[in-house]
Amino acid sequence: MINGTLLQYFHWYYPADGSLWKKLVSDLDYLKSNGFTAVWLPPAYKGIHGDKSIGYDTYDLFDLGEFDQKGSVNTKYGSRQEYHDAVAAARAAGLRVYVDIVVNHKGGADEREKIKVLRVNPDNRNETQSEPFDIEAYTKFTFPGRAGKHSSFIWDFNCFSGVDYAADLDESGIFKIVNEYGTDWNDVITDEFGNFDYLMHADVEFRNPAVREELKYWFCWYHDAIPFDGVRLDAVKHITPSFFNEWLDHGRNCFQSELFSVAECWSTDDVGMLHSYIDATGGRTQLFDSVLQHRFHTASKQGRDFDLASILSDTLVGTKPEFAVTIVANHDTQPLQSLEAPVEPWFKPLAYAIILMRKDGYPCVFYPDLFGVEYRDKGRDGNEYDIQMPKTSKIDELLKARQLFAYGDQTDIFDHNNCIAWIRHGDEEHGGCITILSNGDDGFKDLELGEDKKGWVYVDYLGNCQDEITIDDSGKARFHVKAGSVSVWVQKQS
Repeated sequence: MINGTLLQYFHWYYPADGSLWKKLVSDLDYLKSNGFTAVWLPPAYKGIHGDKSIGYDTYDLFDLGEFDQKGSVNTKYGSRQEYHDAVAAARAAGLRVYVDIVVNHKGGADEREKIKVLRVNPDNRNETQSEPFDIEAYTKFTFPGRAGKHSSFIWDFNCFSGVDYAADLDESGIFKIVNEYGTDWNDVITDEFGNFDYLMHADVEFRNPAVREELKYWFCWYHDAIPFDGVRLDAVKHITPSFFNEWLDHGRNCFQSELFSVAECWSTDDVGMLHSYIDATGGRTQLFDSVLQHRFHTASKQGRDFDLASILSDTLVGTKPEFAVTIVANHDTQPLQSLEAPVEPWFKPLAYAIILMRKDGYPCVFYPDLFGVEYRDKGRDGNEYDIQMPKTSKIDELLKARQLFAYGDQTDIFDHNNCIAWIRHGDEEHGGCITILSNGDDGFKDLELGEDKKGWVYVDYLGNCQDEITIDDSGKARFHVKAGSVSVWVQKQS
């Protein structure tokens, strides 16, 4: 069975030209030839800015590029029909399709409502800074462009726990809505900012049973409209875990399928929070290994001063590998974005070798690392920057090596701060491989592969080392790696 490999088929700055769904269809042969088995697609519903929205500023979950709302019919990525056709084509080609689920908040309400709120301290949302008072806020969603098609549900202030703007006062802040569910925030798994229920826009109130039922109804409607194989759950640390327990169980029962799930529960250094979310959801979803991603970022900045032997310590893939979706980058960590933590180009082949060539974890490749991208945007300092993200060196070869050789049991040789290696011993169909990395000088590993392999000749599948290595009569050989590089050694005739 081929190794599973996921591709995040978008990035934050993909052109707003309505081309993504059609481009996916044209790229399917290339993706299949490189061993991809699944694609994660961006939020496909209408956002606040219509066909300019990335999709995380959700306005109408039922508008997949079908209705004239927010200044356009299409979304940034195309029309509903093009979306349907692209997903169908990908699945027909043997790729599983994972859709992005954004239910933490809604933006771009159609009407203002007079509501009662408490002003809270943005740095400690449990600390109130006022008595209850009235404001006018954008909390009523009627979706006039859709006119009740697919769903007649109206969202009002009882569907939300907080807002960030008092329209009548023209004042920004964080305002806790006083509704029938009280003056407290929803319970979430992190105590960042006192309580991190509130993230942005109109924050969904998951204690409202009508909201939960509407979102469960939408889940089944979505799957009927666009049959998919899995979900990526956005911003889960801002949502009470009990909601996703109920929601995922409902969907899996509705679809009569296992339904793959991976959640974004972002933490750069606390794998314990990821463990807590796994426990809170009863293992219903995998998680992106955000700790490993940040470790890659740090390693790429520190160079030879980083202890390469510790790269997997206290990461999700190192502690609970069955739950880990491993990444090198995503749309939030790319330059100029909110969780900016780019991995330097020299280290990216090493990072991808770690997620693609090892036994544990479900690797996810990022669109710019496969295709290369350029874009321009403002940084946090207000200045404009031209960003170039070139295609990762040797990424095609690493993907092919995963597809052809990265099978069987694994032996780690993490015995040096600047040079590590592991052996994949292969299986009945695949010969296995030896992966060796250096973040310092030229390196080597003296390995014992067994007398049954004497005389075997190995070559570097990546072509970074040009020599051939022959296993001696005792089953041993010295395998090399260039400075700041990676090599994947495979039997020559394979």
